[in-house]
Amino acid sequence: MPGIVTYGAYIPRYRVTVEEIAKVWGKDPQDISHGLFVTEKSVPGVDEDTITIAYEASRQALARIDIDLQKIDALYIGSESHPYAVKPSSVTVATALGIDNHYFTADLEFACKAGTAAMQIVSSLLACRKARYGLAIGADTAQGKPGDALEYTAAAGGAAFVMGSKREEVIAEVEDYASFASDTPDFWRGKYNKYPSHSERFTGMPAYFKHVVGATEHYFKKAKCLAKDFDKAVFHMPNGKFPRVAAKVLGFKESQIKDSLVVDLIGNTYSASSLLGLVRVLDKAKPGERILVTSYGSGSGSDVFVFKVTDNIKNLRKGQKLNSMIKDKKYLSYGEYCKHTGKIVQN
Repeated sequence: MPGIVTYGAYIPRYRVTVEEIAKVWGKDPQDISHGLFVTEKSVPGVDEDTITIAYEASRQALARIDIDLQKIDALYIGSESHPYAVKPSSVTVATALGIDNHYFTADLEFACKAGTAAMQIVSSLLACRKARYGLAIGADTAQGKPGDALEYTAAAGGAAFVMGSKREEVIAEVEDYASFASDTPDFWRGKYNKYPSHSERFTGMPAYFKHVVGATEHYFKKAKCLAKDFDKAVFHMPNGKFPRVAAKVLGFKESQIKDSLVVDLIGNTYSASSLLGLVRVLDKAKPGERILVTSYGSGSGSDVFVFKVTDNIKNLRKGQKLNSMIKDKKYLSYGEYCKHTGKIVQN
């Protein structure tokens, strides 16, 4: 079975608090924090974008194992903030890492589930023996219009997973995966628009909950299982409230999801959101544990992955844990945050 061989993550060290944003727009930060379960978010450096974040997350993953880079036969990056409209991020990252010219690659877009879409493609290539190893990456520098509700949570970060199929190397087997999708336009950004628009309260129902709950229930029915059959669960985190509600509806306990809730600490990293939740769970995972991951991408769709942790996780070379990245931070004023995210540009 294909599975995860190693993993890595990257979160920029810069932060802006909900309180800092709220005071600019005359809002009560307590009301916003209480509603979103978020107190601050990660912000990219002035010289950081999806490519640099994807590269750094991949470098972190590769540092934990000894691998011939020329055996990485696939590399896919999911993001909704690729720096170029026409020029792939994936080939730049592959070249920077030192991967040779002969590999399957593409940039993927499906709002915040593009990272799990990359995992599906790499898993399929491994299963049909078209690839020896593959890199699946989710990375974003999320956009939020000044003053919009999205500005309080739209964050930056990335996660990368080297996947393979050698039993002696896989630290988390892919037991199965499934998808659920419909044309439900709750969030969109036009071709020439800098910032996205959204359907406000309708982004919850019917959009997020219809797909996250629907996809997971579809898998439960297909696999004849329930929430109690999993040790940990990860759900896409547009804010801190939605994944908690979805988990409760599906029958999961707080103890099953608490390790995954990175949104409370760094905001919504879009295509990296559910994947960073998985990284944080893997940082503490024990052999034999089963992990369910359900992503969500606006427009709309969800992917479900089920992983089973193997004994090999004990042999994985230690790397920087996600919690240490979360704690390494420097706060910005609202003006500095605007410079970092290109909301204001100095001529």
